[in-house]
Amino acid sequence: MVEGSMTQGAGQEPVVRTATLRDFRVPPYAQTPVPPQAQVAPPSSVPPRVPDPNPPAPGAPVPPAASVPPRAPAPDRPPHPGNAVVGDEQPEGYTPTERDLPVIRRGDTVQVQTVAEPAPAPEDGLGPLFVVGDVHGYLDELLAALGEQGLIDADGNWAAGNARLWFLGDFTDRGPDGIGVIDLVMRLSAEAAAAGGYCKALMGNHELLLLGAKRFADTPVNSGAGTATFQAAWLLNGGQKTDMERLQDVHLQWMSRLDAVVEEDGHLLMHSDTTAYLDYGSTIEDVNDTITAILTRNDADECWDLFRKLTKRFAFRDEGGADAVRELMATYGGQRVVHGHSPIPYLLGEVGTEDGEDASGPVINGPHVYADGLAIAMDGGVTMAGKLLVVQLPLHA
Repeated sequence: MVEGSMTQGAGQEPVVRTATLRDFRVPPYAQTPVPPQAQVAPPSSVPPRVPDPNPPAPGAPVPPAASVPPRAPAPDRPPHPGNAVVGDEQPEGYTPTERDLPVIRRGDTVQVQTVAEPAPAPEDGLGPLFVVGDVHGYLDELLAALGEQGLIDADGNWAAGNARLWFLGDFTDRGPDGIGVIDLVMRLSAEAAAAGGYCKALMGNHELLLLGAKRFADTPVNSGAGTATFQAAWLLNGGQKTDMERLQDVHLQWMSRLDAVVEEDGHLLMHSDTTAYLDYGSTIEDVNDTITAILTRNDADECWDLFRKLTKRFAFRDEGGADAVRELMATYGGQRVVHGHSPIPYLLGEVGTEDGEDASGPVINGPHVYADGLAIAMDGGVTMAGKLLVVQLPLHA
């Protein structure tokens, strides 16, 4: 496995991530009926809180983050629950910020409270295991959720000793401060390692998207459905100009060395609810090494194909979903798959409003267990009517 100075904090291995969208068609690879559109109120602007980064990462120095003045509220626009790939058919008047998604049957998905089962003390001296769903630039919500679990203190510093924390990817796009989120995770990685625990992260499709937009910009790529560019796809999927302006080499190096799949305490952690990971190796190490090698080769078409595959979703829902999970676990290990990527409100086939006035909208209290209890969905839909989830594993099912 490739080791890097900007990976998971001091002495830790690297990791990797995914994208999301309203009124556009499901891409050809989804091949699922689209239900009637549900209207969603635009997310409110969240003033960014900029943490004190400066993580002591070995290797390349991390420059102190400059103080960022509060930004004006972003223009009103709907949230983006899906993922668009440039080249998909788009109806007239298309707004590239939201998407109708297939509906999962309510009986197939069970919402559970975020209450962890009592776990025996780890033999290796490591503390409890926590996972974080998609953040999408919502730094204030992330700080609040980490604080509620006792993982950070009132100043935003690591306060959980030897606890283990995994982010499931998608740190940027849609929300107001994606770079602030990355700075926080990098700093916590160093602080957790110094305290005997760790804070690590997986690559989501939005990390691939941001890397591609920075590296390749408007370079045409072979999308399989006509000409596409990373820049267009990034904007289509909620790319924020302020994130691109603040993006530094240290962020690019960190993102490019993230792993895509890991196994912790019988939980197979990955960003996307897809079996496309199987295309990249028959072991976890193979998958992570292959994806790192693709990003290192820096070929636009190859990187686009990786982004496209890890933007797929819904492999674990409906008939055959449990078999798809079993195939992944038979290959990579684990007793449950834990993923982000597909927002829980859309897995439930429901959409609420940002202000919570729609009584028929979803109430996201925790992750969702489905696919015969073998899959746990962790994207609480923070960009929509949901919440940012930070949960201790294992769960009560």
